[in-house]
Amino acid sequence: MNANREHLAQYLAWLGDVKRLAPRTLATYRDDLDRFADWFEAQMPGATWSDLKPEGVRAHVGAEFRNGLGGKSLAKRLSAIRGFYRWLLRESHARNNPAEGIRAPKSPRKLPNVLDVDEMKALLDHGDDSPQSLCDKAMFELFYSSALRLSELCGLRWRDLDFGQSLVSVLGKGAKTRVVPLGSPAAAALAVWRDELGATADAPVFPGRGGEPIAPRTVQSRLKRWAQKAGVWKRVHPHLLRHSCASHLLESSGNLRAVQEMLGHADIGTTQIYTHLDFQHLAKVYDAAHPRARKKPG
Repeated sequence: MNANREHLAQYLAWLGDVKRLAPRTLATYRDDLDRFADWFEAQMPGATWSDLKPEGVRAHVGAEFRNGLGGKSLAKRLSAIRGFYRWLLRESHARNNPAEGIRAPKSPRKLPNVLDVDEMKALLDHGDDSPQSLCDKAMFELFYSSALRLSELCGLRWRDLDFGQSLVSVLGKGAKTRVVPLGSPAAAALAVWRDELGATADAPVFPGRGGEPIAPRTVQSRLKRWAQKAGVWKRVHPHLLRHSCASHLLESSGNLRAVQEMLGHADIGTTQIYTHLDFQHLAKVYDAAHPRARKKPG
């Protein structure tokens, strides 16, 4: 074992014996640093750890980014390298920390999936008169109508619904209350479910075992089964209905600030991801309809 690998083995042993890292965390450090060491030996044969300069670390990060490693994984790699060099400095095996101050590139933000209007119609326009079906239809209509988070829906009480004003009051992140519109199909489905349930104002809108609010996992599994029965074979989950509501609202209105208020986002930057979805929709419409759009492959 050469000196570089010996120092790396000593550092990993120190992480386990002195820092008491969990085995899984230690394995992650080992994997990141082994990959870094492989690159170092290939790029700088015969060099020691103290020979590495910041531009070398940037070259390593750039190479890994081009190979498909994402921003979060590279940030983790840089953190491992910085920690290793702090140990090397303490042990007098290096003169500086070349990874200090170097940041990982940002990965492109992943756009949320959405259901289009036809898929949403297929999802919601079915069901029967059984109590569970009435409950599920009310639940999923409400998700899409009011762009609720899963936790917000589970915590809803009948007193939070104002059928006269077509509004619903929800307790969102940071214990902040917001009032959002309640669409007609959702209100109708909820009224049918209320009559079936015969609940009091303080009761959960969607009760689970023992009359307590329904569990999030129960909602997820019931939505999955509902989507399969409706013939919608995308991965359908509660947040997808929220995303779809936001995207359809923005497509129709173009009012980003209103969508922000509807979703309860503190920062409009969070809401702006839906402008990318809206642009994708516009681009598809343009390509399909505009006489000067890109020619379709023949």
